[in-house]
Amino acid sequence: MTLDPAYLEYPRRREGMDHDLYAPSPMPSRKPVHWPGGKQVAVTLLVNLEWFPITPDDKPFRAPGHMVTPYPDYRHYTAREYGTRVGFYRLLDAFAKAGVKATIAVNSVIAERYPSIIADILSGGHEIIAHSTDMNGTIAGGISEEEERALIAAARDTLAKAMGAAPRGWQSIARSQSFNTPRLLVEAGFDFMCDWVNDDLPYIASTEAGPIVSVPFNHELSDRQMIAVQQQSMDSVAQQIEDALAWLTAEAAQYGAGRVLPFTLTPYITGLPYRMDAFETLLGRLATDDAIWFATASELVDCWRPQAA
Repeated sequence: MTLDPAYLEYPRRREGMDHDLYAPSPMPSRKPVHWPGGKQVAVTLLVNLEWFPITPDDKPFRAPGHMVTPYPDYRHYTAREYGTRVGFYRLLDAFAKAGVKATIAVNSVIAERYPSIIADILSGGHEIIAHSTDMNGTIAGGISEEEERALIAAARDTLAKAMGAAPRGWQSIARSQSFNTPRLLVEAGFDFMCDWVNDDLPYIASTEAGPIVSVPFNHELSDRQMIAVQQQSMDSVAQQIEDALAWLTAEAAQYGAGRVLPFTLTPYITGLPYRMDAFETLLGRLATDDAIWFATASELVDCWRPQAA
């Protein structure tokens, strides 16, 4: 089979990251930032609340966690649906018990299929950001600008109707973007995006339409990666979060500057009954730690941005 010559064409190829969105910025060279009350580490919880169509779309790519066996794939469909029917409510209960707020990245179709979930998120004081339309709403370099713009607008407008206000933040499916995504998000009115994983602090990306904040959520610190991919237990996940916290707390003290510990959760993974005890124990421990400021993504951006100017 002959490889398509276009596969080796890189129209934006240049030194560095093939873009001009941000400049190199080694962590020790940056201006220190500080969190409210002198807290050393901001813990930001991000829940991926997703709806998987029973027929996957493989263009531009099949989303992680999508259907596996031939149609109708009831096994995987109902396993994913467990998250919206059961698992997510266990997470909401855990957040309330610990007295913490989370950022919920929502497929906009959730607002149409399960409007009560949106009401429950808002009544709990949590933040909603856009997470495309559904798990077929992927973005990559092969998508046209017009199609991507429409996808972003559809997700924004559907959630805005349900919430009463447009979401400020965006996370792509699988954190995948095209070259156009940051600019299109700015044009659509988004303040921040949660797709890039190259830092422990927010930073500014510059686009032709204006700036947008990148809020990093390291994909290694996620239940999907640690449990679904690496086949670890929730006890192991909890230990790794504790290890990360210990390191970041020490680093914050060393440099006199705040750090961020992100943790991404998936309702149909963490929300299973045999994982909830370890998760609630972890959350309760973190909630009593004097070094920690629990912040939604918007709260993190609003605290960080004036200090980074």
